Amino acid sequence: MDQWKLNCRVNTSINVVFTASRISLQMGILPTMSAKRFAAAPAKPAPISVALGGRIKQRRHEVEKSQETLAFEAHVDRTYISAIERGIANPSIETLANICYALNVTLAELFEPLGGVSLAPTGERRTNAATPPEIKRSRFR
Repeated sequence: MDQWKLNCRVNTSINVVFTASRISLQMGILPTMSAKRFAAAPAKPAPISVALGGRIKQRRHEVEKSQETLAFEAHVDRTYISAIERGIANPSIETLANICYALNVTLAELFEPLGGVSLAPTGERRTNAATPPEIKRSRFR
């Protein structure tokens, strides 16, 4: 069974390399996959994320809760609340509902002050840096 395990190695230049076991490579069953990511400048957060994070922070201060308390009540980590408030994280609707419940507001009330924020796309997209391996189908037929 050990021959089917995949090993993952991450080095300091943010290169992620997946390698299969030597036996499976020799048999041609699992080709080597690699994904290289190059350190780039961090992307600017979207204006809607920054505005939403600011609104959550404002409401948290109004109800006099710490990030730790809010995180505990919303079932997330404190650092995630911090990232949401800074506009870096993009929380799911379920997480936003949990935060709203902990802050005693509705989703509509949370989004209401965001009426003036531009909803236009920022023009930036994430790219998939992984390159799929070339699969030799002749062995499987």
